[in-house]
Amino acid sequence: MNKLIATLIAGLFATSVFAQTPATPATPATPATKADAKVMKADAKEAKETVKAEEKVEKATADAEADKATAAAKAKKAKAKAHKKAAKAKAAAKSEKAQAAIDAKTEAAK
Repeated sequence: MNKLIATLIAGLFATSVFAQTPATPATPATPATKADAKVMKADAKEAKETVKAEEKVEKATADAEADKATAAAKAKKAKAKAHKKAAKAKAAAKSEKAQAAIDAKTEAAK
């Protein structure tokens, strides 16, 4: 219990440190030459394309997860339906068996 409380307090201190540090905006360095400017522009373009590619991958992953969830829900529904049918058939068979036993007793009593 003491370790848990100590861990929680340490976590609160850690989050308060991150909450107090101001976010420093990234200032682009001023290029010294035209070649440096082209390199920086190419790097920025590459970073932008990388972000787009990552977004596409994340979207595809999200779509796949949604499809997986839909398939799981459908499978669960089908399983429940099959279970319900089996229970119904089992109840009908049990009823027929009970009726047969009653009929057999009435026949034996005659």
